[in-house]
Amino acid sequence: MTVNVEKLDSANYKVTASIDTNDTESKIERLAKEASKTLKVDGFRKGKVPVAVIKQMYGEKLEQDAEGEAIREVLEAAYKEAGISATDVIGNPTFEKFDENGDTKDMELIISTRPEIELGDYADLAPEFEQPEPTEDEIKEEIDNIAQKFTKAKSIDEERALADGDIAVFDFKGFLDGEAFEGGTAENFELKIGSKQFIEGFEEQMVGMNKGEEKTIKVTFPEDYQAANLAGKETTFEIKLNDIKVEVAPEIDDALAAKALGKDESTLEELNTHAKDILTNAKIRALYEDELKPKILEKIVEKYQFDLPTNIVNQEIDNLVNQKAQTLKPEEIEEIKNSEEKLNELRESVKEDAENSVKATFVVDAMAKAEDITVDDSEISQVLYYEAMMNGQDPKQVVEYYQANNLIPVVKMGMLEDKLFSKILKLDENN
Repeated sequence: MTVNVEKLDSANYKVTASIDTNDTESKIERLAKEASKTLKVDGFRKGKVPVAVIKQMYGEKLEQDAEGEAIREVLEAAYKEAGISATDVIGNPTFEKFDENGDTKDMELIISTRPEIELGDYADLAPEFEQPEPTEDEIKEEIDNIAQKFTKAKSIDEERALADGDIAVFDFKGFLDGEAFEGGTAENFELKIGSKQFIEGFEEQMVGMNKGEEKTIKVTFPEDYQAANLAGKETTFEIKLNDIKVEVAPEIDDALAAKALGKDESTLEELNTHAKDILTNAKIRALYEDELKPKILEKIVEKYQFDLPTNIVNQEIDNLVNQKAQTLKPEEIEEIKNSEEKLNELRESVKEDAENSVKATFVVDAMAKAEDITVDDSEISQVLYYEAMMNGQDPKQVVEYYQANNLIPVVKMGMLEDKLFSKILKLDENN
């Protein structure tokens, strides 16, 4: 075996190696002998299986294992020659050539190492910004929104017809081809008119009814309705309006503050401060996402110059190409598949973005270590559970999806980035 190492830059090494075929054969022989002592084969006693039988049955697997062992030896020799350790290496080696040439197997591969970054003083990364402040009108609107959460339905006193936005209290019974169908009957059911809770046309036909009025309406269920016996079918409903209610918001006072803040002694002034804090945090978050965060990332890319691991850059190029492909038309994707030139053009078009992304990731990671900022598994789970609950999804399924698609590291890096940038921007101090 011969191994030569060429240092391409501070993060990447080109390894040229040649493995003697006889060396591979001797490895196959040894692995076959070892396997013959442990494998069970019909017709032979355990430990007495002939090596020739093992090689015949598992030849391809033995060759793969032997090659894998030889490659590991090549890498160990390369690390030694380059003066690096296995812990310095990041990602898997990238094979540029692997050829069989008679008595040898010749290969060229690139191994990449984690870049060393001199951070220096990075206080200048924080852009100047003005602390956003909500207006009095915005605070009033937020308090009104809070009050809406504590609305109660109250029966109306005046005699008037049911209108959009009212809550109808009614009995109903549904019929399909003259027969009452399962699940189509209820008494004193409360339905907010205009909520679209019922199938199209139902609520609209109730508008204008008066208390005590009875009415028969016709509606057609959607073609994709979950109950197959009703899907696409015209049905009739006999309904009786028992009551009309309206939503009544509570007074904006100390009593509301006590309910909203969960403390009996709370005041309207405290509720006002609470609403202001909610709006301020939302404005800061929007400012951070839309302006501050992009500016910091841009400054990181400009400020720091170092060699990047080729394999990690290529992985990010792959990710960006896949994202871009999702926006293309089927015929455009097919054209790229059939043209190496088109594929290379696409990869080249995202290369700079990939390099900037990888650079920022390494710098953020180094800064987070310097600032002793971490993100643990419980924090990640909390974020994913919150996302699931907000979207009405099963939290367990969401976590499993992120795990299966190797997205947990992406979430973790995003959270690490936000913690770091918040500290650099002194958002916790300003807020």
